Amino acid sequence: MTDPPRKETDIARRVRAHGLARGHGAVDIAREIHDQCGSLFGTSRIKAHRLAHGVALSDIVAQVRALFEIDGKPIPKLGETLLSAYESGYKRPGPEYLHYLCAVYRVEPDDLGYTSPCVCGRAHSTRASAVAAVPRPRDPGLPDLAEPEPLEGAVVPRPDERLRFAADRPTGFDRAADPASTDVGEEDIVLRRTLLQLLAGAGVPLDGQFLGAVDGLRRKMDDTLVNATVSPTMLDQWEETTHGYGQIYQATPSLRMLCDVLLDFSEVRRMCDKRQPVELQERLCRIAAQLSGLSGLIMINLGDHRLARSFFRTARTAADETADRKLRAWVTVREALVPMYYGDPREALHLARKAQDLAGRDASVAAAMAPAVEARALGMLALRGRGDAGPGARRALVRGRSVFEQLPKEQTNDLVFGFTDRQMTFYEGDTFTNLGDHRQGDKALSRALTLYAPSDRVDLTLVKLDRASCRLHEGDADAALITAREAILDLPVDHRSDILMHRARQVGAEVRSRHGEIPQLKPFYEALSGPWVKSPGAPRRDDV
Repeated sequence: MTDPPRKETDIARRVRAHGLARGHGAVDIAREIHDQCGSLFGTSRIKAHRLAHGVALSDIVAQVRALFEIDGKPIPKLGETLLSAYESGYKRPGPEYLHYLCAVYRVEPDDLGYTSPCVCGRAHSTRASAVAAVPRPRDPGLPDLAEPEPLEGAVVPRPDERLRFAADRPTGFDRAADPASTDVGEEDIVLRRTLLQLLAGAGVPLDGQFLGAVDGLRRKMDDTLVNATVSPTMLDQWEETTHGYGQIYQATPSLRMLCDVLLDFSEVRRMCDKRQPVELQERLCRIAAQLSGLSGLIMINLGDHRLARSFFRTARTAADETADRKLRAWVTVREALVPMYYGDPREALHLARKAQDLAGRDASVAAAMAPAVEARALGMLALRGRGDAGPGARRALVRGRSVFEQLPKEQTNDLVFGFTDRQMTFYEGDTFTNLGDHRQGDKALSRALTLYAPSDRVDLTLVKLDRASCRLHEGDADAALITAREAILDLPVDHRSDILMHRARQVGAEVRSRHGEIPQLKPFYEALSGPWVKSPGAPRRDDV
């Protein structure tokens, strides 16, 4: 008996010979080669199909180039090295190359190991005999050469059919916008259903299914960031959409905003599923980082700091792909708001200083916001008795205001991706209040109230609650409770997010610890007992 084959090509040759002897087609032979060689040599499905045809890399390259030429397209850059990278799994073919490889092998993308649908929207598995043969026009100046035989199993559609495929096939975002041609997952279904219920005015509980869809979508983005073809024009539109969220972020109820943002986030994830040219990939990753960071901010509002941190982690992964230190600094300083409201101010201080290091010396959004966040964190530490925090907080405010004055106008008009004068003033008022400088604190907060629009509900309510703290520190507990109660009652129910209710309860708890059960506490807590919007994943807080 002869020794069993020890090489991938030997096993493939034997499987192909037995398959042809039994009358099997190339698809069945490729499947058998993959089954036998996959576990031994890591043979990919796309390589198994080439081995099933018994041809070399150069033969496949020649076939693809011939199809390009017949379609009247420039000769592609596909070569043996790139095709080998596809077969070894180091790279993934783009939509156009995948289409032509499917045509050569007469299979669908799934058969080659790729889950994306083909851009042509047609089946490739039609038998070659079903394709009508059309004589090709011959150049009278060339010798009459015999027509070369196509690869076994290759499909060469009629020229008029291929041109029609090229004209009809969706490209870029057109394809992403077509539900029939995208990998719409369970997460999209849950988010769309939730959005429809919100639009219909129905009450929507934030249950485990919704949170699972939210986190599942974030995980998919993590997966696809490390694994792309879109047009610059469509990226321009997505960038405009993303920045548009910065204008309506505080005017839109948090849950409704989360659904809108995550549905766009899902589309961007699908675009990231394939590697893009470097310049487009960077823009796409920037959009992903901004949408993920915005989702983290919304999860802060909903009180789910675990999911908020997860989204900021995803945002950092996307920002790292852009090599943009200012974007990374923006993600970091926004992440500092998680421990600012729901954790340890020392961690917020650490993240704020880290953001300043990333931002560098140039004026930028993060370079202005980070010192202001540092000042707020130091103010909270001063309130807890840290004696050296006060002077540092005041110095940080001066630094932040100095950088803010250097920002261009387009960066001072956006509450999310920029840093506005009303935010800077709010941060100053909050810091002065915690430092015990009630006169300066109330002055800054009063000015902030005049700068915020009525639709800026989150920050506007936080400013009112900070003014309630000012009243409390001045010794007027009744005025503090009345101010805080009115701030909450002014909010529509769907805007009563966890971050606002949590801050109001902190005011009530502070009044109770300082003055006991005063009469104003009862109507105050009655105002807080109504429905409000929070994430069920948020930790329970019994501070009422």
